[in-house]
Amino acid sequence: MLISTANRRVNMLQKWNDLPGVMRNEEVEKYFRILNKKKKSLISKRAFDLTLASCLLLFASFFMLVVAILIKSDSRGKVFYKQTRVTKNGKLFDIYKFRTMIENADKKGSLVTIDNDQRITKIGKVLRKYRIDEVPQLLNIIKGEMTFVGTRPEVEYYVNQYSKEMYATLLLPAGVTSLASIKFKNEQKLLNSSKGIEKTYVNEILPEKMKYNLKYLENYSFLGDMTIMIETFVAVLKKGD
Repeated sequence: MLISTANRRVNMLQKWNDLPGVMRNEEVEKYFRILNKKKKSLISKRAFDLTLASCLLLFASFFMLVVAILIKSDSRGKVFYKQTRVTKNGKLFDIYKFRTMIENADKKGSLVTIDNDQRITKIGKVLRKYRIDEVPQLLNIIKGEMTFVGTRPEVEYYVNQYSKEMYATLLLPAGVTSLASIKFKNEQKLLNSSKGIEKTYVNEILPEKMKYNLKYLENYSFLGDMTIMIETFVAVLKKGD
């Protein structure tokens, strides 16, 4: 098993010999070599993450307080939701979100949500529609557990289903947004018509998302990250129409 607990030391790309054994294979090495040639760009990526996340968290403080009040007035439960996910090098971390579902929702259904999921609260639907529920992940970025652009973090169960090549997506920190997130923005609707949600996600949706994630690694650039962030913003606005 590759899983360990995340620490606070942040290096965008670990040395090859320091990677978990399951990641040191030929399929992953291809992507490692590509990223290893872009260390300066990865340093810029981390600097950008830390600067922007800190500024946004400062300016969004009042807005987050308003959201917290709305969540508490809408349903019983905590304001924030945290779930253990997997990030760089297979390390476990707690991802932060505004709670958008009923209390203990993950114990009352599948690990993924579907369209019109009955567990989603009224205010939760609005927060999800505009991805406001993701705002607390600014804390994850500051801690170095996540980055603005990168493969969305999966729960350990799904990571255990990865092919050898898919482990390459764990070379960098998990992302708040990605090209795969944009392409599969209607993922919940796709799962809605499925009889076996977990099976459909693992066998059909996850492999397709990984194609985009691996392509991102293969063509990584700081400018590319900026483009994906802009595309995400546009996609969120269109979703709100």
